[in-house]
Amino acid sequence: MFVCVPKRLLSQLNAFNHSLRALSTSPKINSKVTVLGASGGIGQPLSLLMKQNSLVSELALYDIAHTPGVAADLSHINTKARVAGFVGPDQLADALKGAAVVVIPAGVPRKPGMTRDDLFNTNASIVRDLCEAAARNCPTAFIAIISNPVNSTVPIASEVFKKHGVYDPNRIFGVTTLDVVRANTFVAEAKGLDPSTVNIPVIGGHAGITIIPLLSRAEPSVSFSDDKVDALTKRIQDAGTEVVKAKAGTGSATLSMAMAGARFAISLLRALNGEQVVECSYVKSDVVPDLSYFSTPLQLGKNGLVKNLGIGKVNKYEEEMIQKAIPELKASIKKGEDFVGSS
Repeated sequence: MFVCVPKRLLSQLNAFNHSLRALSTSPKINSKVTVLGASGGIGQPLSLLMKQNSLVSELALYDIAHTPGVAADLSHINTKARVAGFVGPDQLADALKGAAVVVIPAGVPRKPGMTRDDLFNTNASIVRDLCEAAARNCPTAFIAIISNPVNSTVPIASEVFKKHGVYDPNRIFGVTTLDVVRANTFVAEAKGLDPSTVNIPVIGGHAGITIIPLLSRAEPSVSFSDDKVDALTKRIQDAGTEVVKAKAGTGSATLSMAMAGARFAISLLRALNGEQVVECSYVKSDVVPDLSYFSTPLQLGKNGLVKNLGIGKVNKYEEEMIQKAIPELKASIKKGEDFVGSS
């Protein structure tokens, strides 16, 4: 059976098919990614995951020791990303020049009995100094901060970039992805679901009661008793401590954090390639009165944060959690801002 197709329609179909072929073969933007703190417990597995991603053309690994060895090891993996190791303050600038995405897992890990705030005195200085270098050498890069306490280190990064006159709030992100990953996993376990199909928005911050999983907005929709909601919420909030205790003094959540950090960094690379990507992240925000930073779902694009999708609809339990988190977030933000102001 033959169908007669008008020439005009045939021409339009051919043009459409040509556009599809061009789109499917259009070159991807392959970007330089710099990992600051690449020799550590998070940095090494994170770097391994980044080496495997096809959007990475160059992987610069920086730390105060051991990065040449880590770089040599990773360079033997048969993916196209070129790997280079940089050591010490004298080589920091070279590690950062030309970077499109900078991931910062540098700092000391939590030990049993420590809170994220206990890390502040050490990690605050590390993040400040690394952001000083980034502001000078790659001021338009996307900055993804893993170093705890994120509720304070993100404001530190912002204040440093302001001091250098290159601040863009749409390009500085606190990585809270691990809270989302944990929420997805724990809910999936409770309901017998495939964790890769579950998505739970997590808002607020990245410490204790500031971690606010919105179980009422789970996809697919799930329901729990009030007691189970409370137990799941507290487990998500305390999951970092759960790992610290399980490791019994040998470390904190490194492997899961590396996976979550890589997921967020790859989302930034996808956004640079023109995809519209949604991830939760702790950023400069006005969605909550009297708070200058807050984590919510964000739409990401070529220039970073395109649209803050806000808190959305929450139930009474979740609204109460938001209100309880505000004083702690406010104090953490001020602590970070004051640290840069006094240094």
